[in-house]
Amino acid sequence: MDALLASTVAVFIAEIGDKTQLLSLLLVTRFHQRTPIILGILVATLINHAISAWIGNWLADWLPQEYLPWILGGSFLLMAAWLLIPDKEDEEDSRFMAMGAFLATSLLFFLAEIGDKTQIATVILAARYDAMVPVVIGTTLGMLAANVPIIIAGKWLMERLPLKAARIGACLLFLALGLFTLMAGVPEF
Repeated sequence: MDALLASTVAVFIAEIGDKTQLLSLLLVTRFHQRTPIILGILVATLINHAISAWIGNWLADWLPQEYLPWILGGSFLLMAAWLLIPDKEDEEDSRFMAMGAFLATSLLFFLAEIGDKTQIATVILAARYDAMVPVVIGTTLGMLAANVPIIIAGKWLMERLPLKAARIGACLLFLALGLFTLMAGVPEF
């Protein structure tokens, strides 16, 4: 349950103001079809985050256990710092838009998530909790929770979200996860 809750909250907060929210806004203004866009986000996120969680689990098994808390704790701290940097909107290739709402959304979200904060967070969370399925479900729920309101309420919501506060909140969450992980790796005297 910890893995599911931590993954959901971490990705939800990290996703606020992320380029995929801007992509959601672009897609809904382009296609005006909410359901295929939401399903495209679901499919792309499940595939991308399943691969990411598998990598996280593999790294947790491959790395020496005594180093794992230090590597993971440091990774959480780096993510905390990275979250303070606002994303910029990428220009999307119009050839994807000709594929229709579902396919364009699936492909664009999958590509946008490669190397993104939430993908890296999924790798780290899966390595931290060694629970691939709850992490994938949690990160997917977090992604949907952050993007579906953008699809439904669009521009009105984007104008009212406190993006700076969300980035600081996400930074603090990852900072706490990093410090907790580092403290768990310190041997007791």
